[in-house]
Amino acid sequence: MAYKPVGFVMGWAGGALAGMAFQKTWKLIRHEDDAPDALDPDRGWGEILLAAAIQGAIFAVVRSAVDRSGAKVIERSTGVWPAAGSGGRD
Repeated sequence: MAYKPVGFVMGWAGGALAGMAFQKTWKLIRHEDDAPDALDPDRGWGEILLAAAIQGAIFAVVRSAVDRSGAKVIERSTGVWPAAGSGGRD
């Protein structure tokens, strides 16, 4: 139960961090400020799918890091690892 508020705040911050990381990564790869949108008629399939794959990978890594960090904080403060349903391990 203690993990839920921590997980919510860390998830929100992690999402913002992942978004910034994706924008910087896209700028490094394509030298463009804006990543393609799936509905952009001026972008091809390859570019749109590449952007989606990179964005998905970054979000997955950040989410895992945030979830793991939050679980460690809860474990250190309570002595108990969060339950699996709250984002922790089994």
